[in-house]
Amino acid sequence: MIRNLHKKHKTHSSKHLSQRNIMLLFVLPIVLTCIGLFFIFEASSVVAFRTLGSSFYFLKLQIIWFFIGVSAMVFFSLFDYKRLYYISLPALVSSIVLLVAVLIPGIGQTVGGARRWIDLGFFSIQPSEIVKLAVILYLSSWFIHKEKQRFLSFFGLLAVIISLIMLQPDMGTAIIVFSIFIIMYFLSGYKLQYLLLLIPASAVGFFILVTSSTYRMKRFLAYLNPDLDPLGITYHVKQILISLSSGGLFGRGLSASRQKYQFLPEAHTDSIFAIIGEEIGFIGAAFIISIYMLLLYKAYTVAKHAPDLFGKFLGGAIFSVLGLQIVINLGAIVGLIPLTGVPLPFISYGGSSLLVFFSLMGILANIGKRR
Repeated sequence: MIRNLHKKHKTHSSKHLSQRNIMLLFVLPIVLTCIGLFFIFEASSVVAFRTLGSSFYFLKLQIIWFFIGVSAMVFFSLFDYKRLYYISLPALVSSIVLLVAVLIPGIGQTVGGARRWIDLGFFSIQPSEIVKLAVILYLSSWFIHKEKQRFLSFFGLLAVIISLIMLQPDMGTAIIVFSIFIIMYFLSGYKLQYLLLLIPASAVGFFILVTSSTYRMKRFLAYLNPDLDPLGITYHVKQILISLSSGGLFGRGLSASRQKYQFLPEAHTDSIFAIIGEEIGFIGAAFIISIYMLLLYKAYTVAKHAPDLFGKFLGGAIFSVLGLQIVINLGAIVGLIPLTGVPLPFISYGGSSLLVFFSLMGILANIGKRR
């Protein structure tokens, strides 16, 4: 009898813990997005007023995407993740079609020399962000089977998608998608020696991509020596470092940023964490990072205790892409890696990225409910 009571208590505690984990998977992304909304307004209000006539332009768009993203998260949390197996192939094909469409003049929208967006009138979508979700769904479905000679098919699919992304060009997203492929293959545990073939191939590919583009070469040189040309190729890096260093321990204070006055490029998108560090300092920035760490821990817990192989692949991929994108963005901000144009999940401005990550959190919550 005592043993049965103990077993019943353990089951109840486990269920309570699972419900708390699922609740945090909803709450933490919303908290991060609300923080992001405030700093998007802080970082974009000046440039939005000067160029578009409204200080609230970017904030309004991000709020709309926020509600769309939360709706997607709720939907995927209720939609049985096992059924995603049946829509993974259509999702992949659709995302590849969008990657091709964005390269067609008249369909793809060119901003800053890159053709990455499709203008739908009242908003734009970025196919290279959507392909992250599609690749995770498709590879998770693919790797639960053990078909023969799949490495060649795997490598062919990888080459096609990376090539389409680089034609935009978008090296940051290409690195993320390439990493998703490698992580998924590693999680499958199937003939891992094949991955060794990709190490020299990826190194050669990276060298060719950097040296074949003047813009990418300048960014790489700026990473190697931030003082090389403070008013030219290293201007962006120097402004980020100025913004972070001026924040100190406690920051200048909310709304007190000086770099937002069009000194810092991409202040509301890829470089938003520099504005955060400037206004709320090291303590505030560390608090936001701690929220990310808690979210990553909960994602890892769900992936570890997934009830089936499909859930483990999905959970592992979602945990990996979330952590990877956080590390790449923050690493670039503090100068550990070159600037790659990767947004900070939930905080940087960008509707497509916000929608994709909210959807991934919904899938993760759905897996957690069935642990």
